[in-house]
Amino acid sequence: MLEIETPADMAQWVGKKLGTSEWYTVDQRTIDLFAEATGDHQWIHIDTERAARELPGGKTIAHGFLTLSLLPRLSPLVYRIKKRSRALNYGSNKVRFTAMVPSGSRVRLHLTLKACEPIPGGVRLTMENEMEVEGNTRPCLVAETLSQVYD
Repeated sequence: MLEIETPADMAQWVGKKLGTSEWYTVDQRTIDLFAEATGDHQWIHIDTERAARELPGGKTIAHGFLTLSLLPRLSPLVYRIKKRSRALNYGSNKVRFTAMVPSGSRVRLHLTLKACEPIPGGVRLTMENEMEVEGNTRPCLVAETLSQVYD
């Protein structure tokens, strides 16, 4: 894991890969809980019997927004800013769900810092996020996200 002292020190990492997270298993329980939280009960996510009959691979698939919601879980496994007061989600410039995540799959996050802009009291970071599904050559998520990190 990459450890950075202060938010401003992130500027030296612009254009560089910060690292890769550990693997995380997206199991059916996680998918079901996400369906409950969001109200998205489409059968491709929650009906394991129908998925076994009708989906390629015979498994349900995770919601695209579930994979996006894993960024806050996986990012701290890649890097940490030691001296910061808080970090806030500032939004996304681009999000693409480029491949399915079958139930039981393991995913991991690759992070690259695209920009580090000074703001009052901290910095605004633009990250390139690419989430890999174990065994697939194509990522399941490609997203450019922004956060504000304060001293």
